[in-house]
Amino acid sequence: MNLIHPILLVLGVAGLCAQDELADQLVPKASPVDELAPQFSDDSRVISHSGQFKIAGSDAARRGTAANLAEETKQELLRLTEEKDEWKVPIIVELRGKRGDIVPQRVTAMNLWFSEQGYELRLLVNLSRDLQRESFKRAVTSALIYERGLRDRPKTESEVPMNVPQWLIEGLQEASAWRLNQADRRPYETLFLHGGLFKPEEVFALSEAKFETMDAASKSVFRVFSGALTMALLEQPEGKKGMREFLAEVPAFQGEMPALLRRHFPDLNLSEKSLAKWWALQLAAKGTAPLTDSLSVAETERLLDEGLRLRYLDAKGILHENPLAEWQSIAAMEEQTRIEAVRLAQDDLLRLSYRCFPSYRILLLEYQALLTDLAKGKTKDIAMSIQALDETRQTMIAKAEGARDFLDWFEITRARETSGAFDDYLNLKSRLKARPNHRADDMSKYLDRFDPLFVMPEERSPLPMNDRLPPF
Repeated sequence: MNLIHPILLVLGVAGLCAQDELADQLVPKASPVDELAPQFSDDSRVISHSGQFKIAGSDAARRGTAANLAEETKQELLRLTEEKDEWKVPIIVELRGKRGDIVPQRVTAMNLWFSEQGYELRLLVNLSRDLQRESFKRAVTSALIYERGLRDRPKTESEVPMNVPQWLIEGLQEASAWRLNQADRRPYETLFLHGGLFKPEEVFALSEAKFETMDAASKSVFRVFSGALTMALLEQPEGKKGMREFLAEVPAFQGEMPALLRRHFPDLNLSEKSLAKWWALQLAAKGTAPLTDSLSVAETERLLDEGLRLRYLDAKGILHENPLAEWQSIAAMEEQTRIEAVRLAQDDLLRLSYRCFPSYRILLLEYQALLTDLAKGKTKDIAMSIQALDETRQTMIAKAEGARDFLDWFEITRARETSGAFDDYLNLKSRLKARPNHRADDMSKYLDRFDPLFVMPEERSPLPMNDRLPPF
């Protein structure tokens, strides 16, 4: 392809080693043609199944993996919006570097070029931490949205600012995970009950640069909020059609995001006051556990302890709530009072049986039989039965903890690659190390003198001989 002009923008960052000063710019300066020109021969390229993705660089195995992962991301998006594959803009993926290289601030960056033949999106991927699945899929999703906005755009335009909102990228990824039954409802439930870290306007305004600096917990919260919004849009009447039109317009849109949403999803009443409430309802809907969602052993134990309580009113009308171990408190009462005292506990056990850890269902049946005997006044063997059930529960807890410990040990000892769970911490550590903030006060000098004592010998740097420890 004869590149005649680097155009419009550098999508995301100016390069894989961009500085923070450039990261927040919406439209950085375009790079010279020679700087990002292809550096790979034809025999080191792989073309994906649909022909849209051309993978270059690295070895054949990684090129194949990248091609398959890119097509997987594309198919997930097509199924989500129920559209045909009618791509027009090719996406070139260049794999650069190798595992163990210095990790740049961004592992992916994107550039847009055009010539007489049309547009071309170029995605640069750094392999210093190998091909990271989530970050790569995120970058491919962004490229696919840009491609929709470029399909019908004239090839002669220049300096047109374009931007894909970060919430949309995260939201589409989360919606695909829900469709594939790979998402977790528990964060939705937690955010609905306790509130989140973001307001709607903050979600719309958050940039890619700010997203990359967030810790893992904040990223997870942001993804949940974004996913709730995206899935709610898709569930609207004509939601799939509205989403397809929305994706085609959003890259070049320069106005307020709620206005664009109202344009393509007119059934939504997205006023400023109603947006937050509507968002909360979506979180509640996704956070509601289905009856087929089994609880863990620990969660089952917690709910079982809460359910095994005997409730009754005394002569003064005061409500008493005693654990099952104190069953003697109602044993001498009239039959109707005993029945009322165990009724709520039986109802709680019935509801718990729908979602409890599977091996607990037999225990719940035994507790139900025990409560029935207590209501009828048959208390001869209750104490022994309660003790036997408690011992069985303790055995089940110990087995569950042993199984968890074994799985942890297996994962630690058999792992062949890093999980990426500590990437945020490692990135922060690298940034702090690259930009040390030295202080000249006595306490800071004192701490700097002792700091090498807590560093591995091969990582220590020699201290000046004339440095002396300041007194306290």
